[in-house]
Amino acid sequence: MARSAGPACALLGIGREAASFERRGFLPAPPAVQQRLEGIGRTFIDGYRAALSAASAEALAAQLDAEIPLAGRGFAYEGAGMGLALLDLLMPWTASRLQAFLAGPALAHCYIVHVGAGWALARLPWGEGYRRRLDPLLGWLAYDGWGFHRGYFGGGRIPAAYPARLGMAARRVHDQGLGRSLWFVCGADPWRVAMAVAGLDAGRHADLWAGVGLAATYAGGAGDAALAELRRLAGAHAGWLAQGAAFAAKARLHAGNPTADTERGCRALCGCDAVTAAAATDRALQALPADGPEPAYALWRHRIHALLRPRSEEPVPC
Repeated sequence: MARSAGPACALLGIGREAASFERRGFLPAPPAVQQRLEGIGRTFIDGYRAALSAASAEALAAQLDAEIPLAGRGFAYEGAGMGLALLDLLMPWTASRLQAFLAGPALAHCYIVHVGAGWALARLPWGEGYRRRLDPLLGWLAYDGWGFHRGYFGGGRIPAAYPARLGMAARRVHDQGLGRSLWFVCGADPWRVAMAVAGLDAGRHADLWAGVGLAATYAGGAGDAALAELRRLAGAHAGWLAQGAAFAAKARLHAGNPTADTERGCRALCGCDAVTAAAATDRALQALPADGPEPAYALWRHRIHALLRPRSEEPVPC
């Protein structure tokens, strides 16, 4: 990634105002929560815009590390993943900017950068093949980013139909990302989230709740009472809520940027501390087979769910 993106900034730029709830069509949230979630969106956009003009992977990482506080840095790296993937897709004759970033200074943020790449796949109709050039396991997270993008840019409406290009395994990861977006669309309100999940087909609820748990623990913004209510409302899918929270803990601990929300989310949704929840994701990786009839990523998620699933998962009426 030794080249400047040149006119890409002007052609592909997204303004920071795009992160406002009003612009996105989201219902207002309590001021502190709304400010937090809008700030996350702006940080993502800052990382995205930085990637479009960075001269190298090292220069990009140095800029993000210098300008973005540690707690929010993962969101900037996620935005950078989107920007670099877009440049790769638009200029496929050059060496992969995203791969240079992941192989070097973004290694600690590998989880979130792969998610960011999925935002690019959502925007370009020929992006599906690009996912197969990513890490065989973590590359599936691009479908998570794809799903988040569709929910976040849905104008406050949750898209019920899948993109025609997605197979069954990819749809499940897409729904994890769509579930993550509900945390933003619904202003981190447990009841709004539960109602949004209930409005989609029941067969999708497990993956949606996994995404909700991931966002509640990684992005944060909810107190102990709200998190307890979230777990209660998840009912039979509390184990999937925990699976998502464990993913969030692993991503933050791997990047060295855990927050109080990471710990709070894991204790409320997983019933353990963040270190223990992250360790469950590592245990689930042991002797994980390569992709077969069931992708390794899907098996990984199921193993984490089995490790963290509460003894009683009774459904709760919404």
